[in-house]
Formats: sequence, C-alpha cells, structure tokens
Amino acid sequence: MERTVGLIHRRKSLILRIVFTLFLFFSFFPFTATLGEGKGVQLLTLDEALRITAEKNKDIQKAREYRSWVEARYVEERAVALPQVVITARGSGSRDESQKAFGSNFPTQQNILSGGVGVSQPIFTWGQIGASIRAARVGLTTAEDQLRIYRQAAYRDVSASFYDILLAKTLNNITIENLEQKNRHYDEAQKKYSAGVATDYDVLAGKVDVENARPAVIRTENLIRITQERFRFLLGIGEQEVDADGNLETVITEYPKFEEAVETAWKKRLELSDLRHRIEIGKELVKIANAGDKPRLDFKGGLGWSSLDMGGDSQADGSNWSAGLFVTFPIFDGLRTRGKVGAAKSDLATLRIEEAKIRDSISLQVRDACNAVSEAGEIVKALSGTVTRAERLLFMGEKGYEYGVKTRLDVDDAQTNLVQARGNLAQAKRDYLVALVNLEWVMGTLGEKR
Repeated sequence: MERTVGLIHRRKSLILRIVFTLFLFFSFFPFTATLGEGKGVQLLTLDEALRITAEKNKDIQKAREYRSWVEARYVEERAVALPQVVITARGSGSRDESQKAFGSNFPTQQNILSGGVGVSQPIFTWGQIGASIRAARVGLTTAEDQLRIYRQAAYRDVSASFYDILLAKTLNNITIENLEQKNRHYDEAQKKYSAGVATDYDVLAGKVDVENARPAVIRTENLIRITQERFRFLLGIGEQEVDADGNLETVITEYPKFEEAVETAWKKRLELSDLRHRIEIGKELVKIANAGDKPRLDFKGGLGWSSLDMGGDSQADGSNWSAGLFVTFPIFDGLRTRGKVGAAKSDLATLRIEEAKIRDSISLQVRDACNAVSEAGEIVKALSGTVTRAERLLFMGEKGYEYGVKTRLDVDDAQTNLVQARGNLAQAKRDYLVALVNLEWVMGTLGEKR
C-alpha cells in the first residue's frame, strides 16, 4: 500500500514538473517570436527607398533645420523696421543727510515711483532697413535651394546604392552557379574515374576548380552585406535591416543630346539658382554697408506716470509724456564704412566669378554624364547576345565532354567565358541605370516631380 502511494506521489510530481516546464516554454515563446519578427529584413523598391530618404535622411534633415534657421533670421531682420515698444517701471528711495548743508528745510529723503511705455521707430535709414529685409527674404529662397540640393544628392546616392545591391546579388548568383557547375564537373570526373575512363589527375583538377570557385562566392556575399549597410546608412533608418527589391533589367532608350541637356542644366541646376540668389543678397549687403556713414532719422516717444515724495508735504504725482525726432549723422567714422563697402563689393564680384565657374563645371559634368549613358548603353547592347551565345557554347562543351569529344579545358574555357559575360552584362546594366540617375542629377531634374 505504501509503495502504491509513493508511486502515485512521484507520478504527480513528474506531471507537475512537465506542466510547469510547458507553461514556461509557451509563455516565453511569443516573446521570442516577437523579437524575431522585429529583426526581419525590410524589402524596399526604389520608390519606397526614395520616399523614406526624403523623410529620414540626415543631410535632408539638416537642410530643413537650416531653412528653419533662415526663417528665424528673416523674422529677426524684419523686426528692425517695426516699432519697438518697451514698458518700464521704477521704484527707489534715498536719504542723504549732507543735504542739510543747503538749509534745515531742504529735504534729505526722496521716494520715487514711476512707470511708462516707450516707443521708438526708425523713419529714414538711407535704405538700410529695406535692404536688410530684402536680403533676408532672398535668404529664404537660398535655404529652399539648399534643401533641394541635399535632397537631389541623397536621391542620387540612394539610387546608386540600390542598384549596387542588385548588382552584388546578381554577381553572387553568378558565382553560386559557377560553383555548382564546378561541382557537377567534379562529380562527372569521379564517375568517369570509377568507370576507368578518367585519371586521378582529372579528379584532382576538378577538386581544385571547386575550391577555387568558393572565394568568389564568399566575396560576393560580403559585398551584398556591405552594399546593404551603405543603403541603410543613406536611408537613415537606424538599425533596421533593409534589402533592395528589384532587378537590373532595363530598356536602352535614345541617348540624350548634349545641347539639350546642358540648356536644361543651366536653367534648373540648383547650385546656379543658389548662386544667383546669393548675388542678389550681395547687392543688398553693398547698400547696407554704403549707408553706414549716412544720416538717419528716428522717432522716440513715451507716456507714463510718476510720483515723487520728499517727506512732509513735499509730495506730488501725475502723468508725463515725451516725443521727438532724432537725427544721427556720423560725420567721420575712421573710414570704417569705406572698408565695409569695399569688402562687400569684393564678395559680390567673387560670387559672379563663381557663377561663371559653376556654369563651365556644369557643362563638363553634363558632357561626362551623356558620354557615360551612351557608353554603358552600347556595352549592354554588345553583351546582350554574348551571354546567350556563351550559354549555348557551355551547353555544347558539357555534352561534348560527357561523350568524350571535348576536353575539360574546353569546358573550363566555356564556363569562364559565360561567367565573364554575365558579370560584364550585369555591371553594364548597373552602370547604365546609375548613369541615367547621374544625368538627371547633373541636369537638376532628379526627384523634382515627386
């Protein structure tokens, strides 16, 4: 009886331990599953990547903050033209026994209370205020130019990084197929060796080919990780892992004409627009500096109330006001204004020289971009048929090797030609797509329709 009771207790204890273990497992499982879901790779198309870039790219965020800073500066400069209103209040008391020297009835104590509102308004400043406001207003457009410059540069870099991922994945597939091909050749050599129609040299050579094909697979796998990390960095999305969803297939269109492209670039390139706006600001700065030794007229006025208590019956209070026009004319400032005007004119001349330099640089960039598009396009056209022929050549070589009419060297040559043709074609397609993106950036039209 006691043995039976003990057995029952042991079984109950075992069942309780199993139930408790299962409870812990299923309680922890949803948590671990959630962790796994949070670390998944996010697949992005190019349009989705560009949309995220516009929201989260760090350079674009900096440009937005710069625009906010310029808007604040505009408010600050505009405030100079508006009335300045100041409220003042005062309460003080003093006592000076030495005042008795003027007579025993002379008060030695004073208590003063006062308050009022003061107003000042520039009337005429020889164009300083107007020029400052106009310069600040133009500064708003330069801030918008800077934001668009950074946005276009980010779109260009993200697009190139997107195509780099697709290229890395394509090259990885090519190297994997090459490795599988080498494995098949190695297996075939082993079969022939077992059948007595191949030597141990053929088997050893096949093994070496397999081992030599592995490093390319490792390198391309690492290249995928590197390009994905750069893609994530440019997107500015933190630790979320991302990957490109797409392919390198494209249609070769008519190549751009240099004359049309450069005219578009001169009209829409944001660096030129920014320089033109900065030249406008430079003109206003010359006016501001030139007004430094000119007369100005200001209005100042005030309205208030004050109380004066000197002890005894000597106490009075009441309102007070004042108003007046004030002229300031710096007759001689040590030639400071002349120096400021000279510096402002020199800065303006520098900006104009920079504009001419930028135009020449843009012309060169457009010519290079057009040449890059046509070069990549011609390579894609040249290699499109080569891959098909190389695949056919490899198929014929493998069949010939299988039936003993082709050597292993023939098959290796065909395989090498196919790998090289596929890799060159993938690289050319990537270069063509990136060249189109770069051409849009050079012309100043990248992302402007978004």
